[in-house]
Amino acid sequence: MSKQYLTTHTVDNAHVTDIFSIAATPRAILSAGGSSTLRIHDTNDPTFPISQSISGAHELGCHHICASRDGLVAASAGFDGVVKVWTVTKETGEWNQHAEIKLPGKAGEIWAIALSENGRYLAGTTYDGRINVWDVGDSSTPKIQEYETGSAGASSFGMCVDLSPDGKLTASGHQNGAVYVFNNDTGRMLYSLSGLAKPVRTVAFSPGSTRLAAAGDASVIALYDMKHGEHVGNLTGHASWITSLDWSNTGEYLLSGAMDGKAKVWSIDRAACVATHSETEKALWSVKWLPKTNRSEMFCTAGANRSLTLYREATGI
Repeated sequence: MSKQYLTTHTVDNAHVTDIFSIAATPRAILSAGGSSTLRIHDTNDPTFPISQSISGAHELGCHHICASRDGLVAASAGFDGVVKVWTVTKETGEWNQHAEIKLPGKAGEIWAIALSENGRYLAGTTYDGRINVWDVGDSSTPKIQEYETGSAGASSFGMCVDLSPDGKLTASGHQNGAVYVFNNDTGRMLYSLSGLAKPVRTVAFSPGSTRLAAAGDASVIALYDMKHGEHVGNLTGHASWITSLDWSNTGEYLLSGAMDGKAKVWSIDRAACVATHSETEKALWSVKWLPKTNRSEMFCTAGANRSLTLYREATGI
């Protein structure tokens, strides 16, 4: 049985450039793009107005933004290679900079980023394939892990990263099609996963940390079991590069966005697409489920059309 979603609202011209990344918290959507400004949109208001604009957050623009599950910590990565960590004041909902991380070397060395569920740890990829993990709960933001993904000169650009909800694993996807999983307790590689031979643009752990989804230029979503590191299936149906993945709160569904502007909802149990939506033919760079509240199930898409589009599950049909 298919699922139906309705376009509930579109925030046109939310940014003056492509929106490269969005993050969702229980009370807001955070969006980032090629301009220097981060925007916070209030999800408690049905028109999703801008509640805060952080001007000059990243001088050369921002390509990744992420948030902790409780919505109290966020991080953003700019084209200048600087990562900024943000915290929110519960009473006002205002975000302020908490810390800044920059690796020595050329601009843009830190690329994709991910926060742990509790907002304590931050993982980031690099152009030469290394994966770093910092403790951003410490005011000095020390680096606590550095993972190597190959011999000197043989590593591939780290295009995406995720931290498992239980905090035990870090996964990365690379330009050469490799997917790696690391054990954060031992500091060692746990799995080198097969199944994708083209650049991997997005990896995402399931809510129970039992599965990993990975996708990219192969236009296929590969699913892996984290108990044994086995490739357990593929989800096929996209006709272009897949740029973003996000699991639903229960892990029953997986949301994907692609370069052709299509967003798809997949049933994991049925291994099938149950909904396809497109408000634009331009690239979707980021898709996110909104945290479950007392409202209907919702997700948000953003990309090259510079708009945020909100969908909610149709009920009573």
